[in-house]
Amino acid sequence: MFSTLVLPLALCFVALCEATALYDRNLAYRSPFAGHSQSSVDTREIEKRHIAHVRRQTEVANHFDDEHYPTFYGGDFSNSPFIWSGGLNFTHSVASGDPLDNSVLLWTRAVPIGNPDQSVPVCVSFKISSSSELHGDIVDSGEAFTSYDVDWTLKVEATGLHPDTKYFFQFSDCTNPATQSVIGTTRTLPSPDTPANQVNGGKPLTLAVFSCSQYQAGWFNAYGYAAHNTSAEIFVHLGDYIYESLGNGAPIGRQTLGRELATIHDYRQRLNQYRTDASLVAAHQSGPWITVWDDHEVADQSWKAGTADSNDSTIGCEFSPSGACFTDRKLAAVRAYHEWMPIRQVDVDDKLRIWRNFEIGKLLDLTMLDTRQYDRDITDLYYNTEVINTLSTFPNRSLMGFEQEKWFFNQLSQSQKRGAVWRVVGQQIVFTQLNESGSIDVDAWDGYRANRERIINYLYDNKISNTVVLSGDSHANWVSDLAHPNDSTTYDPLTGKGAIGVEFAGTAVTSGSSFGTNISPAAADVKSTAYVAANLDLQWSEGSYRGFFTLTIDPNTMHTTFYAMRNITFANLDGFASANFVVKAGENRLSRPVAGGSTLAGVLKFNGTKGV
Repeated sequence: MFSTLVLPLALCFVALCEATALYDRNLAYRSPFAGHSQSSVDTREIEKRHIAHVRRQTEVANHFDDEHYPTFYGGDFSNSPFIWSGGLNFTHSVASGDPLDNSVLLWTRAVPIGNPDQSVPVCVSFKISSSSELHGDIVDSGEAFTSYDVDWTLKVEATGLHPDTKYFFQFSDCTNPATQSVIGTTRTLPSPDTPANQVNGGKPLTLAVFSCSQYQAGWFNAYGYAAHNTSAEIFVHLGDYIYESLGNGAPIGRQTLGRELATIHDYRQRLNQYRTDASLVAAHQSGPWITVWDDHEVADQSWKAGTADSNDSTIGCEFSPSGACFTDRKLAAVRAYHEWMPIRQVDVDDKLRIWRNFEIGKLLDLTMLDTRQYDRDITDLYYNTEVINTLSTFPNRSLMGFEQEKWFFNQLSQSQKRGAVWRVVGQQIVFTQLNESGSIDVDAWDGYRANRERIINYLYDNKISNTVVLSGDSHANWVSDLAHPNDSTTYDPLTGKGAIGVEFAGTAVTSGSSFGTNISPAAADVKSTAYVAANLDLQWSEGSYRGFFTLTIDPNTMHTTFYAMRNITFANLDGFASANFVVKAGENRLSRPVAGGSTLAGVLKFNGTKGV
């Protein structure tokens, strides 16, 4: 029999379990470093800190099954000293991501008004419904804690949802339900066995694809244009969502805060600032995001063991202007990314893995790769370019890492075996070989030629059809048939005969053109003319405009539209469709005439020529 002195201790254990469940429901604590002694956020330790300041209840509550804490009865939190009740501010609106057929991740940031003790958590409730007013059928709801330990971010999984369904969601303050976030829009994917012609209710499904959004380089108008002026239902980001550098955005009101990113505080501050852009806010509110990182989420030219300016070595890290060794810097960047982005942890035993696959009915598989951070062999760090050139053809050189490469091959075969019409591959860097005025970018797939050749051979040898590669990173637009690089014996650039797929590589949201920052359309077209002439597989090149592209997909056809923003020096939605391309199922090439024979920007290889 418990004494009156022991009873409060027993109650502490009960309350601890209940409260820890509310911490654990916030995936920002557990993703991606659960159990990692150096970088994890231990919710048990946080709760011990919290509970040390709490007077325990005096009634045993272990027979109650209720998520609410600390009353266990779903009572009013407004007078509770155990969680913050001084008001909340949803500072960064809402977001959602990584949808499945029965669940989706929901995200917000709930900052306490005032200066609470760090031992006091914030309690946030959420609800999700198929009603835009969130009336009637609430499909899932619940509560979770957040705290300064994860920068007040909150990431929860809404479950029990119906496949292929549009949903609306909202967060509120547990202690004052009248304090609410805006209502966000999201959706689930169709179940994997949904027939292709029934996906999205039988209507074409549109993905918007982005890369390379540098805050100091311009306003993120492309995001807003996609949210307001297209039918995009899923937003795909191929990396460089943030940049670690400072630059000089002051002349256009885009001065970055802080310094070159190195610590967890630095990365959180930069993500915080980026997420204040109105167009980016609108895009996150409008639909679920599926993302991967590129190099700048950590630092420029990052690979598995370093970056251009921070490489761990036996003599230390004095050459790093950030003042941080690479390993510490990377762990801080990855942790902040998982706090601020609605992305799932793929494998609890593989902290860096974000390569994953989404089965969108039998219409398509969207396979997201990591060709930058995961297991990439050394790249061009600016001072070693000639060395990398000599390594670029080595057969054992890998961009993906052999574990990811094996998984990717299996995924391609499994996708075709299960009857998916399309295989869409989202990854960071330009896949097609590009001769740019006599130079080769060895930081792209051209620096890992054997890895690329293994992929192309796998597609040909296994007769994998309808493969479309999506790329970013280059800050320019490139559209190509996929074939053995510059091999005229197996591929005809006029007709596309011999190709095994298509690549759509998009320009940046804001980052400066690789053709030259602020280059005019006319000057860019001079370079594009040379590029399409020098590269057999390249069918369209455009290097002046910032923007994005969309894929509108049905069982028979993929329509791809590139959008150009006219001015990114101030916030606006002024853009236009610069080019349109068609890929027909089973043809494994761009339909001829490419882009209908004309575009509103850039240069086609056969402008107006009707290839058969």
